[in-house]
Amino acid sequence: MRSYYLSTALAGAAMAFVTLPAAAQGISDNIVKIGILNDQSGVYADFGGKNSYEAARMAVEDFGGTVLDVPVQVVTADHQNKADIASNIARQWYDTQQVDTVMELTTSSVGLAVQALSKDAKKITINTGAATTELTGEQCSPYGFHWVYDTHMLAVGTGGALVEAGGESWYFLTADYAFGYSLEENTANFVKEKGGTVLGAVRHPLATNDFSSFLLQAQSSGAQVIGLANAGADTQNAIKQAAEFGITQGGQKLAALLFTLAEVHGLGLDAAQGLNLTETFYWDRTDETRAFAKRFQERTGAMPNMVHAGTYSAVTSYLKAVEAAGTDDSDAVAAKLRELPVHDVFAPNGRVQANGRMVTDAYLMRVKAPSESTAPYDYYEIVATIPGDQAFLPAEQSGCPLVE
Repeated sequence: MRSYYLSTALAGAAMAFVTLPAAAQGISDNIVKIGILNDQSGVYADFGGKNSYEAARMAVEDFGGTVLDVPVQVVTADHQNKADIASNIARQWYDTQQVDTVMELTTSSVGLAVQALSKDAKKITINTGAATTELTGEQCSPYGFHWVYDTHMLAVGTGGALVEAGGESWYFLTADYAFGYSLEENTANFVKEKGGTVLGAVRHPLATNDFSSFLLQAQSSGAQVIGLANAGADTQNAIKQAAEFGITQGGQKLAALLFTLAEVHGLGLDAAQGLNLTETFYWDRTDETRAFAKRFQERTGAMPNMVHAGTYSAVTSYLKAVEAAGTDDSDAVAAKLRELPVHDVFAPNGRVQANGRMVTDAYLMRVKAPSESTAPYDYYEIVATIPGDQAFLPAEQSGCPLVE
């Protein structure tokens, strides 16, 4: 590592001949620190959790462990799905630990709160865990970026597939916070645009254990599709309890609007078979994704879902932007993040819009039956590829004030 200091006795004579230290090149404190802030103990612990931290560490190691000749360090913390706790951690990281960027940020209320705080602090956030389109919509930030997925993409993918398959009437079972509202609204609008109808909705608390009353309301609506506008363990529990009520046996379909490989694994193929879902990454899609997934599994014991692979991509892209900018100054790095293409194992042909939305292809999946699965984590059949320009809103339609 280059030293910040020159001997005062030699400084005057040597200044003209010494290579400038990293700080003079633009690295603020001779280290680049990346914070992974997410749920590590609650309903979304498998969705992102500690495995996102491992994905970030993998990205740093694959980058070489340094950028502009200074070390890169990854720190992590559990925000417990609480916006106030997340904001306090981020503020402490910025004020006392010289953290340069915060990523992952599962839970939309957390993502919005930390993005707003980071905007004031002029710190970059790259959200790989939350879903709300508000992150790149009306509440966008010049320092805020949204990787991996959002509620519009989920509505186009899973919602669109079920409408086209004949699911014209919908009833929503929705998590009672920003993410659930956004996912319900985006999917409902898409259903209506396709000629379908929305018969109603019921909202449940985050991390509830008893879905019986909510499922009975959805069942009694007579809707052809019950849209689960929730995620993580909430979706798993809703699907399990729906089976106990015989909802799918009665002819109604369940739409798991945000469901990933981690939750399918936790639920098991017996219960998850036949579900349609949408992810922007599947480990068994190409030779490159399989090689990445094997390395990831060796250190975590699990195959990566889109959040884990997307966090790897976000860290890699941030380091490339720092390198290209020649500094960790947030304005310069943000400009490079918008300028540079995204070519990695997660997004082979990605690009970042003016509002911070990273656009990449999405994949509509069908969960296999147990008899169709030939190996551990062989869970998906790719039904369709949704081009990024169809999966995500154009920046000019996002409502982001940054977009002219």
